[in-house]
Amino acid sequence: MLKANAAMHIADLAADERYTSQSDPEVVAAVELGGIRTFVAVPMLKDEKLIGAVILYRQEVRPFSDKQIDLLKNFAAQAVIAIENARLLNELRQRTNDLTESLEQQTATSEVLQVISRSPGDLEPVFAAMLRSATHICEAKFGNLFLREAETFRAVAWHGEPTYVEIWRGEALIIRTDLADIPLSRVAATKQRVHVADLRQEAAYKASFPPIVTLVDKGGARTLLIVPMLKEHALGWCNRHVPPRSSSFHRKADRACRELRSAGGYRYRERPLASRTARENRRG
Repeated sequence: MLKANAAMHIADLAADERYTSQSDPEVVAAVELGGIRTFVAVPMLKDEKLIGAVILYRQEVRPFSDKQIDLLKNFAAQAVIAIENARLLNELRQRTNDLTESLEQQTATSEVLQVISRSPGDLEPVFAAMLRSATHICEAKFGNLFLREAETFRAVAWHGEPTYVEIWRGEALIIRTDLADIPLSRVAATKQRVHVADLRQEAAYKASFPPIVTLVDKGGARTLLIVPMLKEHALGWCNRHVPPRSSSFHRKADRACRELRSAGGYRYRERPLASRTARENRRG
């Protein structure tokens, strides 16, 4: 069948030369283990290419009729049509998904631009809008946006459930770049995206690094994605804590990251010195 792409009908497999000579282990096993005697196989062809086969057998010597074989050929042809229809439907769904993702990105970008136009010189609502859009596009639960200040990174925006936001608003989240074995340090060193599948397996969590422990134990984060925002060597980032995703998820993440990077040229306005000092004193 494989060579001729045609139906194969064997009245008695036990009388076939491949069995009598014991030259084909599969035929021998079919007869002795499966008890197969009469056998028919019909190819499934698409554009003269073999994509599968429909096989029937009997455990007695009783050949199939021509009518039965013709019916089996019709079933094989219908199976090929069903496979092709499923392929076309999947392609249509993929195109629809791609268009939906593109529309989501355009909508999110438009919303951020509207916020920028309404808030000239005030970056807090801009960062909040960007982070909200990125979290939504990536189907995440919550996230932070950090900006670099000398050798530290300060969280300047939060998004998520009220409990999560209050955790980080309650203290100044400042992380140094010289701390080893934490995801933020890896981003600072490589300026590349960092994706952690399970934060509980991170060395920083096992070493009880406070921000990571708080993130996991209080915030409920498990999977982490950190993307750098680069502009003339200034580095900041948005991190989003998300469930594991497929390549589709990474496409969404890349689109969200482009939106976040587009604001990389903005400088976050300095907090009043008294407010920052008070926060740092409470942390100490």
